[in-house]
Amino acid sequence: MSQDFLQKIGQTLEQRRLGLMGRYTKTAVLIPLVFTEQGTLGVLFEERSHTMRRQPGEISFPGGHFEETDGTMGITAVRETSEELGISQHAIQVLGELDTFASATGLMVYPFVGLLEAYPNLSPNRQEVERVFVVELHRLLEVTPRKYTIPLQPNPPQDFPYHLIPKGRDYAWRTSQSEVWFYELEDLVVWGLTARILNHFLEVVRFVGVT
Repeated sequence: MSQDFLQKIGQTLEQRRLGLMGRYTKTAVLIPLVFTEQGTLGVLFEERSHTMRRQPGEISFPGGHFEETDGTMGITAVRETSEELGISQHAIQVLGELDTFASATGLMVYPFVGLLEAYPNLSPNRQEVERVFVVELHRLLEVTPRKYTIPLQPNPPQDFPYHLIPKGRDYAWRTSQSEVWFYELEDLVVWGLTARILNHFLEVVRFVGVT
C-alpha cells in the first residue's frame, strides 16, 4: 500500500463532515418560558390534539423534525414553535440549548429554552394542539418526580445467523435500560421524554438558583 494512498485516506478523513453511525431522526423541541399575569416565570406546555396519530392527548413541548432548509437545530425549534403556537418567529427569544438526548429507537432530540415574548397572544394550530397551559416555575421546582427503569433486551429475529457468532444462541448480549420519568401536577401528568427534558431543565434552574 503506497504512502500516497494513505495520504489520500488522511485527507478524506480530515475533510469529511463528522456524523453519527446509524440512522437517527433529528428533532428539536423548545421549552417555552412565559411571564404570567402575576409577573412570575412559567413554563408553557401543549396538550397534543386528540386526533393526532402519535401520542394523542399527551403533554409535550412544541417541536418537530429537522428540515434541511432550517440550517440549525435551533431554527427547527423556533420554526416548529412558531407553527404550533401561531406566533411570529421573531417573538421567540432563544436563551440556550440543553443536552442532546439519543433514544434507543433512533430519535435524536435537541432541546432548547426560549422566552415567548408574544404570550398570551397565541393562536395554537388546532390540528396539532388541543390546548396550552402554563405552570409556574416555582411550582414545578416543588414537585418530586418519579423515575422508573425499563430494561431493554435484544430480541434477534428467527433467521439471525447465530452460527456466525461466538457461543451462538448463548451469546451474552449487552442489555441497557431506559429511564421513564413522571411529573404529576394535580390532574395533569407529564411523562416520558417531555418529563425527562423538563427534569434536565429544572436541574439547570436549581444550579442557577433562580426561582
